[in-house]
Amino acid sequence: MKHSNSAPATHSSRETTVGRIDALVLEYTAGRDRELDRQLVEADCVGSAAHAVMLARLPLQPPLFTKVELRRVIAELDAIRRRASRGDFEITAVDQDVHLAVERALTRRLGDLGRRIHTARSRNDQVAVDLRLYGKRQLLEAMTEAADLAETLLVFARRHARVPMVGRTHQQPAMPSSVGLWAAAYAESLLDDLLLLRSVHELNDQCPLGAAAGFGTPLPVDRALTARLLGFARPTHTSLHAIHARGKIEGAILSAFGQVMLTASRLAQDLILYSMPEFGYFSLPKEFGTGSSIMPQKNNPDALELVRARCARVLAAAQVTLEILRALPGGYNRDVQETKEPFLEGIATARATLRILRPLIAALRVHPDRLRAAFTPEVFAADRALELAVSGVPFREAYRRVKDELGALDQRNPDEAIAHKTHPGAPLGIDFNALLDRARDARRRATADRRAFDQAIERLMRMET
Repeated sequence: MKHSNSAPATHSSRETTVGRIDALVLEYTAGRDRELDRQLVEADCVGSAAHAVMLARLPLQPPLFTKVELRRVIAELDAIRRRASRGDFEITAVDQDVHLAVERALTRRLGDLGRRIHTARSRNDQVAVDLRLYGKRQLLEAMTEAADLAETLLVFARRHARVPMVGRTHQQPAMPSSVGLWAAAYAESLLDDLLLLRSVHELNDQCPLGAAAGFGTPLPVDRALTARLLGFARPTHTSLHAIHARGKIEGAILSAFGQVMLTASRLAQDLILYSMPEFGYFSLPKEFGTGSSIMPQKNNPDALELVRARCARVLAAAQVTLEILRALPGGYNRDVQETKEPFLEGIATARATLRILRPLIAALRVHPDRLRAAFTPEVFAADRALELAVSGVPFREAYRRVKDELGALDQRNPDEAIAHKTHPGAPLGIDFNALLDRARDARRRATADRRAFDQAIERLMRMET
């Protein structure tokens, strides 16, 4: 075999803002940032605007930005974010990411003013603040969507509160229940999920800007000012934790969305099961199904099946995000770049699921005759055993008698059975007003917080600071 004496092929290199980089290395390290970062252009522009305001107020002579220069910088940042909203802002391979793309655009238009914007800042705290700004908006909007779905379920539940439904354990007939209890249970699950979303929103509502690479800066940066300008509740305290929290915050947010998706997935599974012809409890709206390429009669619950599958993807996104962090040493490590994709895609998946389920529930049809026909004698067994117990028969003896005489229960009426279940939380003891108040309070709070956030950003970009 002949061996070639030729030298290995060389790769071209590219000049970037942070130096000359081998073309293959540039492509590998940039990953999908050019694509993913399109979602972060607005956050990067407003974060840069707050940083510029803070720099202009530093007690330096001459100032880093005069008032006139600051207005020019913020006006250009506002123009960039508007271009991005129209899909008219490019992140090139040489840019690598949104941060250098925005800086390039500023420098091209403003020269040295654009070059000053990165003073006392690192891409580490820059991307951290971008993701927190993005996460804040997404969480507030998702809380509104989750509250909307919970309210839709509760309205559905109250409308069908007295429709009997076989309660099941192990998917087998168990005890008399109701459509109202079934739907209200999923609504309450969402309301609990909203508490988790609110909790991670408060955790996320801290500004890392000013931490630089994690070790602070010799300039007297005002981190409380940038936090206020960006509508955050407060800055993170230690500069190193501001950088360490990258990925950890995203993992917490995704874990909360994972709980939302678990509720949605179990609801979807029930809807698929109970809309099967063999059950016929519910009819799904036709427009939410899809057909078969070969079987003309089919209308498949594909959307609900995808809810189940996408629940797994959101849970996996949380897990992979946390696994990336698991063995990292202190300080910034490039590994955390790989948490961005699951973070952005996990949130988008969860929010799309909330939006698709609400109109489906609103249009869901209930078939009371099929629900009542599903009651067989054994469904009433536990109720009968309890009746004997309160008449003086020891419960275990009552249990045995009923088990031996299940056929004697065939004259039971499911409507009468649920009529006796009136304690708090039982089929006819559901406090719909209290649950609806929880949903509406969650929506009002999220709406108010989002309005305050939007107003803070608009004041910043209009220079009303």
